[in-house]
Order: sequence, then C-alpha cells, then structure tokens
Amino acid sequence: MSAIVEVTHLTKSYGGKRGVADVSFDVSQGDVFGFLGPNGAGKTTTIRLLMGLLHPDSGVARIAGLDCWAESVAVKRLVGYAPGEPALDPDLTGGQILEYFGHLRGGVDQAHLKDLIRRFDLDIRQRFRHYSTGNKRKVALIQAFMHRPRLLILDEPTNGLDPLNQQEFARLVREARDGGATLLLSSHVLGEVEQLCTTVGIIRDGRLVRSGDVAGVKDIKHYEITIAFGQAVPSSAFADLPGVAHVEALGESVLRIALQGAPDAIVKAAAAYPVVSLVTHEPSLEDIFLRYYSADGSMPREAAGVA
Repeated sequence: MSAIVEVTHLTKSYGGKRGVADVSFDVSQGDVFGFLGPNGAGKTTTIRLLMGLLHPDSGVARIAGLDCWAESVAVKRLVGYAPGEPALDPDLTGGQILEYFGHLRGGVDQAHLKDLIRRFDLDIRQRFRHYSTGNKRKVALIQAFMHRPRLLILDEPTNGLDPLNQQEFARLVREARDGGATLLLSSHVLGEVEQLCTTVGIIRDGRLVRSGDVAGVKDIKHYEITIAFGQAVPSSAFADLPGVAHVEALGESVLRIALQGAPDAIVKAAAAYPVVSLVTHEPSLEDIFLRYYSADGSMPREAAGVA
C-alpha cells in the first residue's frame, strides 16, 4: 500500500539538547505503526514535527502528500491527535471541551461521540482541572477518535489509563484499523506495541535504530525465567536448549535462565525435575536497549546479523 506518512531525514535540535537526527520512516495506509523508545528518546519531538507544532531544522515530513509544516492546516483536517500531556482549558468541563472540538471539526456524529464517552466511562460534567490523569487522557483520546479521522497520531495514549480502559483503547485501535484508518502511536511499553501494532520504528537518543515488521521487536525481546527446584539441578540441563542465552545458578536448586523466544523447551526440560516455583521477568524497554544497543546507539555486530 502507498505511504500516508513519509518522514525523510528529519532533524530537530534544541540548542545543546537532543531532539531528533536524520529520522526517516514511512507508514503505509491501514498500518498500526508503533513508535517505540524509552522516555526522552525523541518520540514526542517527531510527533510534534508531524503535527506542524515544530519547524524542522532539516528534512521533511508529509502526511497524505502534504508538507506537515507548510500545509499544516490541511494536515490537521486529516488527523486525530492526542498529545502526550493534554493541556486543555482547566475551567471547562469535559463535555464543553468535546463540544468545542466537535464544532472545530465542523460537527461530529453525536451518537458516535456518546458511545465513546460511554465506553471510556467519562463523567463529562466535571471541570478539566478536577480530572485525574486518567480522565484527562480519556478526554484527549475521545476528541482524537470522535471524528473518525483518516490518520490517528497518539502520543503515549495509555499513560494514566487503568487496565479496563487500556483494554477499551485496544478495542478502539482495532476497530479504527478495521475501518481503514491508519494509526501511529508512541509508547515505551514493549508489550503494548506487540499487542496492537503491525509495524514498528525504534528510536533511541534521537535516532531511528530499527524499523520494520513488529516481529522484529520480538527478535530483541529477552526475558528471564527463575526456576526453584526441589533438588539440585545442573545448569547444563538447560544451557543448550533453543533460545537460551545464559543460565545462572542461584544456589544448588535455583536457576535463572535468560531466554529469547518461546519457553516451550525450558518448560518441558523443567518437568523432568520437581519444580517448586517458576517466575518469569520481562525486562523494561530501557534494559533491552542497554543490552541490545551499544553506547553510541548502533547495533552490535551479532544483532545486525554480521558474523
């Protein structure tokens, strides 16, 4: 499919502070693109450049063929945008804010708007200043989705949402995608991107270090399994199993196994011994970056497939 978002050699600096440097990626029509990286990596700067809120130092960003800076008004007509930190009029109620944005859009389907309010269980009578962080996030998401935009750009959209509302958000993403919309959402949560996205771009220290199919993210996902046994078990029983990167003995009867991929072989091997407990630990995205990328942000030779 043709690209609806085109980012080419985009660079933005804040004096001596890091912004983004030479970032390039495309998002095809109908994709759910996960923009993944630790906090401070450059996700929000890139999104603000796409929304025409910042002027790039160099490079260009286009949405539906329109220059995001030079034709920003036309771009905004196509996009539903939820900022990472919603800053709306604190004296207006949630309902008044949504009504204002609806008029700004030239009117929205009121039945659809009411359905979104119901699904997020938002009390629209409260003033914005009295909302919790999660309720402020709901207002931002509802106004982004309510006009059924062609493209949704959502910056850290689940921050502050409780688990039930995170599930509702995931359903909305799938419904929008199935309806033909394209979504670009930033996140620092690896599992969220794996669950929702079809393609992914990984940014670190202002530079895009990897992009492609979301399966590529799973290639770098290492996690740990700690198994306590009812007897002494040698590390060698697990060291050569598929996906095992490292086995560490924590005493005679406890093993900590670093794993990449499915744990099926480990579980089957563990079944040969009396298992007291089995605990898995998924590292933070920051831990993955620290392990996977060298200090200058480049990929290690083995990760890049270089012998």
